[in-house]
Amino acid sequence: MAHPSQLGFQDAASPVMEELLHFHDHALMIVFLISTLVLYIIVAMVSTKLTNKYILDSQEIEVIWTILPAFILILIALPSLRILYLMDEINDPHLTIKAMGHQWYWSYEYTDYEDLGFDSYMLPTQDLAPGQFRLLEADHRMVIPVESPIRVLVSAEDVLHSWAVPSLGVKMDAVPGRLNQTAFIASRPGVFYGQCSEICGANHSFMPIVVEAVPLQYFEKWSSLMLEDT
Repeated sequence: MAHPSQLGFQDAASPVMEELLHFHDHALMIVFLISTLVLYIIVAMVSTKLTNKYILDSQEIEVIWTILPAFILILIALPSLRILYLMDEINDPHLTIKAMGHQWYWSYEYTDYEDLGFDSYMLPTQDLAPGQFRLLEADHRMVIPVESPIRVLVSAEDVLHSWAVPSLGVKMDAVPGRLNQTAFIASRPGVFYGQCSEICGANHSFMPIVVEAVPLQYFEKWSSLMLEDT
């Protein structure tokens, strides 16, 4: 969960998000080293009193500043491509959920069950219980079993939306008439918050996403109760 004055990412709750955090630190360190080197060269060039007016070219310097940036780009590209392929990999999901974006709420359908689905609306401020978060709580949470591969099919009924949960490292566009898919594994129990991340109209900021990861036995009890209510 994000907090005021937070500078970094939220704590990772999935293996993919852990990889994204590591890649962020890796890329940030490279950017920091390059910035330091460039700043040092600028200061040295401005402050030095030594000049050599006979230098017209230098093959050695040109080779260095051609090969070194290419090597740095490779250092950034290889882990980036690895994570891209990791995010697209979906192996034998234990549960498939269809998330449909509407103006301005989400609906969820558990496709492995015959009749398990519900709409998820934002809780109004006056209905919040102590400890709940304004603009982030929903009346129905998307409940999933922890440490299980989950596949989410994302689409929209009216306009563009985007289903995003930062702690899980998930962000997938919801496009009308198109079915996109993403996958994740919740590595620990907890409640993870997200919001629609594509401007979709007047109430775009009022369609939160709440994912609750619970142990398998609690998920089975919850799904049984939901099926009984329907």
